Amino acid sequence: MTAIRLGKNHLRWCYHCNFPILESKLCPICENDTYEVKVTPPGEIRPAFDHDINLIRKIVDSQYGDGVGLLIIPENHVVLLNKMPSLDRMDEIIIDGKPIASMRFDLGRGWVFINRMQSAMRMAPAMKKGYVVCDSTTVVFIQNSRNLMAPGVIYTSPDVKEGDEVVIVTPNRNVVGTGIAKMSATEMIEASRGVAVKTKWTKPEKLVLSETCHTWDEVIEANKNVIKKRVSEATSFIRKNIESVNVPAVVSFSGGKDSLATLLLTIDAGYNLPVLFINTGLEFNETVKHVREVTKRHNLKLIEEAASADVFFNNLAQFGPPAKDFRWCCKTNKLSPTVKAINKNFPNGVLSFIGQRKYESESRHNKPRIWNNPWIPGQIGASPIQSWNSIHVWMYLFLKKEPYNVLYTQGLDRIGCFLCPASDIAEFDIASGRSSKYSQWNKYLDDYIKLKNLPEEWKEYGLWRWKRIPSSVKEEVNRISGKDILKSTTQINSSETDNLSINIQEGYSPCVIGYSIEAALSRSINIDRLSNFMHILGRTIKKDSDGQWASVNYITIYKEGAIVSKANVKDDARQNINKLFNLVIRSEKCVGCGLCVSRCKQKALYMKNGKVEIEYSKCIRCQDCFGPCPAVNFNK
Repeated sequence: MTAIRLGKNHLRWCYHCNFPILESKLCPICENDTYEVKVTPPGEIRPAFDHDINLIRKIVDSQYGDGVGLLIIPENHVVLLNKMPSLDRMDEIIIDGKPIASMRFDLGRGWVFINRMQSAMRMAPAMKKGYVVCDSTTVVFIQNSRNLMAPGVIYTSPDVKEGDEVVIVTPNRNVVGTGIAKMSATEMIEASRGVAVKTKWTKPEKLVLSETCHTWDEVIEANKNVIKKRVSEATSFIRKNIESVNVPAVVSFSGGKDSLATLLLTIDAGYNLPVLFINTGLEFNETVKHVREVTKRHNLKLIEEAASADVFFNNLAQFGPPAKDFRWCCKTNKLSPTVKAINKNFPNGVLSFIGQRKYESESRHNKPRIWNNPWIPGQIGASPIQSWNSIHVWMYLFLKKEPYNVLYTQGLDRIGCFLCPASDIAEFDIASGRSSKYSQWNKYLDDYIKLKNLPEEWKEYGLWRWKRIPSSVKEEVNRISGKDILKSTTQINSSETDNLSINIQEGYSPCVIGYSIEAALSRSINIDRLSNFMHILGRTIKKDSDGQWASVNYITIYKEGAIVSKANVKDDARQNINKLFNLVIRSEKCVGCGLCVSRCKQKALYMKNGKVEIEYSKCIRCQDCFGPCPAVNFNK
């Protein structure tokens, strides 16, 4: 996974006071120097709640012995987490001013504690399992980033299995490195050759372990001037925009921390703006309750617009499961009720303050702080916290002593629909059962598996979350399942005489910034054949080697019939959809009349076995072939 820095790293540490300091090079409390904490990009820092700390200790104890978790995170220490790039979820653990280890959620395995040198040195004296003792002669080689070979092992805890995270120590328990066991405990002792442990962290470090304890209240006191400075800038931004835009203003509130901070900033700016909440019908009960409590506590008008009852489940038959790269649900469950609410309450336009931050994603990093929503005429979006990191948001909420969504304290890092495809499997484990509609969703996935003849792993590992499954995810699922999941699927046979129809959801996506149209064909298609004709639309065709998808000019089509079209303007996206659908019909439903062949002056089209074919190297993309076609007419 590639790590991308989405903004400046604001996290520093005062080692004298032993707590985090944001931005300032001098500690406001002791006036000593602070030092940047080298965190893994993108650097979205958040506080570790009791649930997170207890989970870390529990996993550490399971891997290395009871009581070891308290050595990793002692009582009354300030702990931060940093979300890292990973196949699923992975958090960097920061304590005493150092990223000491990480917690990773592995598909098919669950949470795993990943040691670095700092955490290994903390636990080494008390480890009861999960360690390998090396011969002293191997230390210098390991520290030079070499693996530990079997002949260099003199003892290992009997529990060690191949694939386990282990700590390498000397006979007197000095830590040499950490890594992954490539043999079982018995094999390490008996083998005369081969890699026993593939090392990861081996560079010697000085143990950083502070006995100085602090509460979050003390941390907030030390950082309050930095937060107040950001509040001052954000409230000035709010006032300036309200004064310069001659339309009513509203706060868009999702129930998450970012929109809560935005709401509080508008109050700090001196306004009591109405609050717009879009109830997608897929929200957690805790979220809906939180939204209503916040608006009531601050005596604000709540405009709550709900998506049509069962609009999501009713559309599943046409579009199938939503995916990270096929978010039709944003149109039906977010965009539609948003348009309805704004047209009803703000017919002459509205200025919406939105909790958008550039640290959230690459798309949001590149988005302006103020923008016009092209799919909701008259709506202007503005983000007061565009340049805030997650830790700024949390410290602001702590400073305000404002109650936040309880789900954050129960393991969720993001608040949204209970089945959002952007969620990790780790989050689905927490979310399952919290929604009254979860059983309905669970049954739909089971029925979909049977209908499409899909393997159970497609649901178990959340493969429905993609139309184009990343190769890294496919490889991992294939590894742990022992079979090629993609080739386990069976494309549904379609009748040559069946008409092809298309269902479309279009609009500006609140989840993925930009224009997009999601569409679904009434049946599956032959991607290999269609991809040849797609050269008529563009020079560069990208195609999956297994015939699962093909793309050209920001439009992607999948063999099951899903289509995603993106463009800078609405008409371009729609035009691309129309042209591609035209090609689909010609590819799938050719009646062999030869009309398009006669129109092709470049002789790129020709007839073979009663159907049109294309020699795309001759195609100049003049699109003269897009003339009258019996197959297209039959499908109108």
